[in-house]
Amino acid sequence: MAAHKPLLTSDRVRAYLTLVPYLLERGEVSLADAAAEFEMTVPQMRAMVEKLTVIGLPGDEGYWQAPQELFDINWDLLDEQGIIEITNDVGLRRVPKFTAREAAALVAGLQLASAMPGVDESGVVQGLIAKLSRGAAGLPADVIVAPGPVDAVRTVVATALQEHVAVSFTYRAPDAAPTTRTVDPVTVLITNGQWYLQGWCHLRRAMRTFHLDRVSEPRLTDIPIEHGDEPVPELFAGGSENGEAVIRFPERLAPLLRDYLARADARVADGVVTATLRVGDPLSLKRLAARFGGAVEILEPAAARSAARDWARAGLALYNADNADGADSASSAR
Repeated sequence: MAAHKPLLTSDRVRAYLTLVPYLLERGEVSLADAAAEFEMTVPQMRAMVEKLTVIGLPGDEGYWQAPQELFDINWDLLDEQGIIEITNDVGLRRVPKFTAREAAALVAGLQLASAMPGVDESGVVQGLIAKLSRGAAGLPADVIVAPGPVDAVRTVVATALQEHVAVSFTYRAPDAAPTTRTVDPVTVLITNGQWYLQGWCHLRRAMRTFHLDRVSEPRLTDIPIEHGDEPVPELFAGGSENGEAVIRFPERLAPLLRDYLARADARVADGVVTATLRVGDPLSLKRLAARFGGAVEILEPAAARSAARDWARAGLALYNADNADGADSASSAR
């Protein structure tokens, strides 16, 4: 076993700053376990624990004046069993806690972050989720962030990023025949709940953005990444391998569509705006059209226009079915 070096003053300060939270989190810890955790000898750890009893909150004059203002330990447990237990924590447990809703929101964000390639390899995110659950004022609601139907694709892309090799896949852009792409992956990102891969496309000889829902048959190659340092295009800029759509709406709605219009080509005539914009999936515009109760009209592509119409019809059919069930129930009751 390697001999432990004497602790420098700076090392002691750092050790004290982490020792108290460590002991409070675990409740009772043996001297041997604590010494191993902090890479010191058992006598060194005992000396640190004993000195805790002269550390605490300063009084009004800058001196510790009352016993409750100092850390204290269970001396009998330490002397008889070699176990450390803090019996007075100088109010460290009386700290503001996240509400259950706040903790649930943070847990959801961490779950989403952990799905990103390479984020949760060390288990740090899962540890944070566990701590948030313990530290909340109430038990956080069970939160599940569904990653969507791109798990296999994301796994291959993550491996390609880690191994610094290109990835090959079939890509089907809206209203276009599928093509086989080989891409040097640079980054994976999420926007509006949609997953995208940005990387150097060997076919286009330029950086491109790919909607992962339109990726299939992914496989790793043995081609080393050579264009990882190329500037990444702005999402949905001219170099995006995503769809182009044309929508029409009253000019009064323009402030509510600011995010969609940021990079759009918009024309105004007689109080009506016609905008050409790039989106990750034109078929997703059906939600935009429904959100504004028909005030937003999808002009192109035809597939997106049909998808919005069919989606609205399906929703109406469900509404009519619910009303019919309610009428039948009322008739039965009479």
